[in-house]
Amino acid sequence: MLWVTTRKLRIARAATVWLIRRFIDPAGEFRFVEESEVAALQEREGAVGFHAAGARYPKVDAQGRTAFEALVDERCADDPALVEMAKIVHDADRGGASPASPEAAGLRMITVSFPEVCDDDHAIVEGSRLLYDALYYSLRKRTRSRGA
Repeated sequence: MLWVTTRKLRIARAATVWLIRRFIDPAGEFRFVEESEVAALQEREGAVGFHAAGARYPKVDAQGRTAFEALVDERCADDPALVEMAKIVHDADRGGASPASPEAAGLRMITVSFPEVCDDDHAIVEGSRLLYDALYYSLRKRTRSRGA
C-alpha cells in the first residue's frame, strides 16, 4: 500500500511511519511530499494520507486524535503498550512547549530536531526506528507489570 504524508518528519509523523511499518503494513511504500500534494496522491494513486490537511488520517481528527492515535484505535487497540504510546505521542505532538508526561517531554525534545540531523525523511525513518522500538518495549514492560 502507498502511504503519504508531508516532508520533514517530526514527532507524530515519524511515530506514525514507525507504527505503520512495524504493525500495520510492513511492506508499505512511503512518500513524503508538500502538504498540497497529499490529497491529490490519495485521489490519483489510492494512497492513504496521514497527518496532513485533506488526509484520510488528518493531523487531528474530529475526535481530537492524531493520525497515530486513530490508527492505533482502528488497528491495534488490543495492544496496551501501543494505546499508552498513542497518548505519549499525542502529548508530545499537541502538548505545546510543556508536555504533561516525562516520556512526552523527552520524545518531543528529541524528535523536533530530526530534520536538522538527518539528510531526508527516509533517513529520519531509519534513524528513529530504534527510538520508537525502545519506547514501545519499555511501555510493554510497564503495561505487563501493571497487569494490562
